[in-house]
Amino acid sequence: MKLQALILILAAGAVMSGCESAKQAIGLGKHPPDEFQVVSHPPLSLPPDYNLPPPQPGAPRPQEGTTTAQAENAILANSAAGGAGAQPAVDQSSGEQALLQSAGATGTAIDPNIRATVDQEASAETAASKSLIDRLVFWREPEPSGTVVDPTLEQQRIQQNAALGQPITTGATPTIKRRKKALLEGIF
Repeated sequence: MKLQALILILAAGAVMSGCESAKQAIGLGKHPPDEFQVVSHPPLSLPPDYNLPPPQPGAPRPQEGTTTAQAENAILANSAAGGAGAQPAVDQSSGEQALLQSAGATGTAIDPNIRATVDQEASAETAASKSLIDRLVFWREPEPSGTVVDPTLEQQRIQQNAALGQPITTGATPTIKRRKKALLEGIF
């Protein structure tokens, strides 16, 4: 009798373990939080400088300034950076001035055609890298351009024209026809 009761209890437990409502009734179900009700709160902290004035609504941001001040900063920054004929900046140390002078970045040593020089060097580098890219992408040597004259047939044509007393340019020039390679030809 005890064995039958034990088997009946185990069978009932196995059957009930598959039922979600039974698990909820026993307290074994999952109760995840509602993702729409979860709110994260940022930690409360004070800025490191306690003397900051509170922002005023509608006031311009202090780092931006007025448009006139921004324009002045843009013009003065460009003239102090060493443009053509620019004087050394007042706030540069003697070490910075010596470094700029030894690097040739003072007003008199600036090459006015530097953009053309840089463009020429960049185009040469681009051409070299293009051939590398072509070799990687197309993985075979490009076909030579133009047509190739068949030398034996051309010699025969010239001799026939000479024997007949015709000009050398009479007749069609014989060329070698290249056959097209198959897609996978030359891989293996």
